[in-house]
Amino acid sequence: MGKKIFNYLILLALLPAICFAGNLVIKESAPEIYIVEKGDTLWDISNMYLNQPWLWPQLWRTNVHITNPHLIYPGDELRLRINEDGEPVMVIVREAIKAEIKISPGGNKVLKPAEPIPILPWSLIKPYIEHDMIMAQADYDRHPYILGNEEGAVHFVTDDLVMSKSIRGNADNYQVVRQQNEIYDLHGNLLGLQVRHLADAIPFESKLDKQVLIKIKRARFEVKRGDKLIPATKDTADAMELIPADQQRGYIVDDLEQHNLLGKYNVVILDLGGQDLTAGTVMGVYAQGPNIIDTDKPQYEGENNFLSNAFSRGDEILQPALKVGELVVFKVFDKASYALITQSTKIIRRGAIVAKP
Repeated sequence: MGKKIFNYLILLALLPAICFAGNLVIKESAPEIYIVEKGDTLWDISNMYLNQPWLWPQLWRTNVHITNPHLIYPGDELRLRINEDGEPVMVIVREAIKAEIKISPGGNKVLKPAEPIPILPWSLIKPYIEHDMIMAQADYDRHPYILGNEEGAVHFVTDDLVMSKSIRGNADNYQVVRQQNEIYDLHGNLLGLQVRHLADAIPFESKLDKQVLIKIKRARFEVKRGDKLIPATKDTADAMELIPADQQRGYIVDDLEQHNLLGKYNVVILDLGGQDLTAGTVMGVYAQGPNIIDTDKPQYEGENNFLSNAFSRGDEILQPALKVGELVVFKVFDKASYALITQSTKIIRRGAIVAKP
């Protein structure tokens, strides 16, 4: 008897109900009026009104004066209304946004524009936005590295002057980084190297030929010989917008905190990169149970000994992938990305499927 693999079960499980603008569903507990507070996140506010927070922009469809519904500021008054067509809409009451006055170290007053609330909890994703990245092996290998210093030290900290291999280009600021882990997909293919930002550095004027002097600045960890130097970049989540995934499908291949069991607010690594999605992509998380061998005594694949499985004549039934959570991608690399689990109804493990929410 041939194996019967019920792929249609997965298709049904991965195909969530479509919610058009005409039947946007508002939670019964949604407040009619809400004042945005400092410390709020757009995801939390969206989740306050909708079971599908990524549909947030649909609530703003009649607000022609709002150019970006993802830019919400503390003090904004959100009013939930029903329009003449019976559709729920969000109306905003906003005073003129005032710039904050900051006093510089020199005593000068500096006007700083008011900042919108973040989409995700900034305290949770900031370390990974600013200090973690995934690089291709070849890209990592081509960068120069720390050689040592005149004292023969093997560890270096803030304000230490060290020598490195010569630097290509003329950047004013650099980051000292170190490889932490190799990231693989579920088939064993290398997706890239997980790299940690150790310190900042600036080139120090010298007349060396094939080497250069570097001054270590703001060291977060001790710098060692062999650590790499890359041009400094500043990554932010300011331009992130919530966009539901459509046809993309991938897997959770690792996490950044070395947890075997994952849940809400854990940061995970997906095997999807810049060609597949952008920061702000919302995806559902789906768990799939082991295959079932349908015999007189049903069993899970691999449950009994090898000989029993080898001679089993039963059908192999593929279990449906059931939704167990949601996540939002917040940093994208070439072949992988970082995402924050924003909701989980069950424990999430490495190998979970990610697809349209």
